[in-house]
Amino acid sequence: MPGYILRRLVLTLPTLLLVALTVFVLIRMVPGDPAQLMLGDTADAQTIADLRRSMGLDQPVALQFLIWCGRALTGDLGVSITSNEPVLPLILGRFALTAQIVLVAVGAATLVAVPLGMIAAWKQNSAADLGITALSTLMLSLPSFWLGLILLLVFGVWLQWLPIVGYVPFSESPVKALSFIVLPILTLVLIEIGVLTRMARAATIDVLNLDYISHARAKGVSEAKVLARHALPNAFAPTLTLIGIVLGNLLGGIAVIETVFTLPGLGRLMVDAIFQRDYPVVQGVMLFIATIYVLVNLAVDLAYPLFDPRVAAEA
Repeated sequence: MPGYILRRLVLTLPTLLLVALTVFVLIRMVPGDPAQLMLGDTADAQTIADLRRSMGLDQPVALQFLIWCGRALTGDLGVSITSNEPVLPLILGRFALTAQIVLVAVGAATLVAVPLGMIAAWKQNSAADLGITALSTLMLSLPSFWLGLILLLVFGVWLQWLPIVGYVPFSESPVKALSFIVLPILTLVLIEIGVLTRMARAATIDVLNLDYISHARAKGVSEAKVLARHALPNAFAPTLTLIGIVLGNLLGGIAVIETVFTLPGLGRLMVDAIFQRDYPVVQGVMLFIATIYVLVNLAVDLAYPLFDPRVAAEA
């Protein structure tokens, strides 16, 4: 096991370096001079030159990358052009809200989807299986922004149970804060249930066809114990991989949901920074999102031996 963990940690380092290089190159591929774009056409040459110097844009590209990486390792992602705030604290403040929504949504979706997928696999080709599969396919097919707008219309406009605009931090009023994030969480739960249910069903069907399941049944083990003790641990491993992918994607990619529900999360910060041409924030958010995605999948890899005996044996 220690060797497996060490290998995964070592492989993460070049991945993070490649991520940093990709982010750096993508920002540099934006047409035009970043300093000119940020200051606008009315800025004079001296102001543009000063901004280029402060951003290190007057240095060779390779040196710019090394300087940027060195600063990023110390937590210095630059300063926002529009708000004059350090980028990292700005990102962390917005990420807290995004993480709350995503972690609760993925956790709730997992608790619902895994049992549904296992029941569908256990009752394969039955009415229950067809119903669960049809429902999960429907959930998977719904655009998240459309579902969010429908929930806003029903619970916010028609029933007036929940607010539809704004946000109150938990530090000010936990109850009000919860009322603002219920619908975003519900939207993500409904969408992700479709993805995870289909994966759990497919993985469980594969496991139920294995010899050791037949052996357990031949010994007279009840179906409930077969599913819980024998099928679930092995069937959950592929689903865990998908959960890691979904979690990484949502942590960095719920800009649409945050825009629909006017939430000041990380995705909304990214969208606003793009419109404002705030390149330090854009670059910092891109690096942060990519790093979070890599670390989430690293955590999934490290947890994999707990569910898959074959990986544990090889480790």
